[in-house]
Amino acid sequence: MANKEQTLERWIAEERDVLVKINAGPGPGLASPEQIAGKSGLEILQAIVAGELPYAAIAKTLDFTLMEVAAGRAVFQGTPLAQHLNPLGTIHGGWMATLLDSALGCSVHTMMPPGRGYTTAELSVNYVKAVTPRLQRVRAEGKVIHCGRQLATAEARLVGPDGTLYAHATTTCLVFELPPNR
Repeated sequence: MANKEQTLERWIAEERDVLVKINAGPGPGLASPEQIAGKSGLEILQAIVAGELPYAAIAKTLDFTLMEVAAGRAVFQGTPLAQHLNPLGTIHGGWMATLLDSALGCSVHTMMPPGRGYTTAELSVNYVKAVTPRLQRVRAEGKVIHCGRQLATAEARLVGPDGTLYAHATTTCLVFELPPNR
């Protein structure tokens, strides 16, 4: 198994590769209905990682990146910075919750066929260890547990390069038909 430094170096290199692609593309924003017409959720997210579609502006605001997607899975990587600190000197739980929520939601998004969408109905986060800016990167990996016609559930873990668990979360999402011409 790779040590913490090797894993961190690999994570940073992978992040650099993704950032080159997404920054060469349209940047942060929203895809137009024409850009996503007929695409599955997985195809949309793959196009975002490839820099072909805009990525969510919140990722730039909060310093995290969608790293990879596959059916039922999404991985985000975040950089805990001083601007994310709470008054106690640790990374604010809301930053970690947002990273986990993004991994959870996007893992569900990968399961959506064209014309179907979802929204978070419930998010539960358990914080198990404080994060500080000394930890250069964390990863949130979301995995779908169940995806049906009306409900989807997923779980995610927030870990450091050495595998240390910092938080874990679950979600329940409502699944629905998207209105035409949204």
